[in-house]
Amino acid sequence: MRTHAFIGFGANLGDPFATMPHVLKMLENLPETRLAACSSYYRSAPQGVNDPQPDYINAVIALDTGLSPQALLDALLCLESACGRRRTAVLAPRPLDLDLLLYGETVMQSPTLTLPHPRLHQRAFVLLPLAEIAPDLSIPGLGSLLTLLEKVKGQRIDKIQDIRPFGEGQP
Repeated sequence: MRTHAFIGFGANLGDPFATMPHVLKMLENLPETRLAACSSYYRSAPQGVNDPQPDYINAVIALDTGLSPQALLDALLCLESACGRRRTAVLAPRPLDLDLLLYGETVMQSPTLTLPHPRLHQRAFVLLPLAEIAPDLSIPGLGSLLTLLEKVKGQRIDKIQDIRPFGEGQP
């Protein structure tokens, strides 16, 4: 049985526009996993940092997967590492950040994984791309995506010219 999962993509080092197609291909090659959709790209300012950093390029990817939540998270961490991510400091600039945002209706907390992602409801750079590909989504324990979007409308986020890294004909 496959579960619909949503992955947050972010990068502010290197070339995020070149990284994304590579990431999509690697995700597509995961066992029991199929790409379902990918939002447009969005540009957002880094949050919670004191030192200047480049803006992030963000998107949200939808997958249908037979992997467990932990196995999917482990695969995402391996992909980050393969793309040059080194976890040197919290909120450091990065060539790739992949966050497991949602895994179906799963609500869980373990030492390595919390679902839904614990800060997704506070981040326009997650909610806006998520709303693009799943506008009717309700976040377990948090409510309607559109209601959550209202609460972050003051955060700066810019859609980048309807560029869709996954192709035409997506929802």
